[in-house]
Amino acid sequence: MALRVLIVDDEPLARTRLRTLLGDCHAPSALVCGEASNATEALALLQRERFDLALLDIHMPGSDGLVLANTLRALPAPPAVVFVTAYAQHALQAFDVEAIDYLTKPVRLQRLQHALQKVERLRGLSGQPAEADADTFILIQDRGRTERVPLAQVLYLKAELKYVTVRTLARSYILDGALNELETRHRQHFVRVHRNALVARKALRALEKHHDPEEGEGWAVRLHGLDEPLAVSRRQLAAVREVLAG
Repeated sequence: MALRVLIVDDEPLARTRLRTLLGDCHAPSALVCGEASNATEALALLQRERFDLALLDIHMPGSDGLVLANTLRALPAPPAVVFVTAYAQHALQAFDVEAIDYLTKPVRLQRLQHALQKVERLRGLSGQPAEADADTFILIQDRGRTERVPLAQVLYLKAELKYVTVRTLARSYILDGALNELETRHRQHFVRVHRNALVARKALRALEKHHDPEEGEGWAVRLHGLDEPLAVSRRQLAAVREVLAG
């Protein structure tokens, strides 16, 4: 089943390039069902059409892509969001609006195809039965080698630009994925402690006052087996306390 895609970018050449790349994508394939040069045009299309995915530029006239993505979350059946932009510094903000992925220009076909696969998995469009290991392992691709990391061994997941650090007691792995997708898939295993971090519920040891050189006084969690504290945002403080309380 082809993904129904909306492209939102104020540059005609950028839209043309994405349309061409999408035409070369398979497993899943993609069908461009709409194009918009700004947020207003995009919202008008979304009121008339159903889309599985919105590919959003960030810097556009009027409301930018981040504002548009936040608006889409209020729709009854919002499309998945993947940002396509030349500005990598906005990656962390993308996680706040639950983007599935973040692609930097010029977009490579392989990265775009990978983003489509994430959307397909998240929206259940593949028509294939889920793997038995999907809820017990995280698949790591490393230098042509695929490794299954047991979910029970993962202490935390931390987003850093386009990648996610998967930390176990023994070592760290790099995962080419989106933190929000991992949170959705493994919600029972992890609790969000910060916009860029998920922590294994069973690994939580303590919540304590913490001084950060950049953010000042705040809170952090300690995990079993690790010396390093992880910052806790004020927004997530109540959720972390609830998990610690059992």
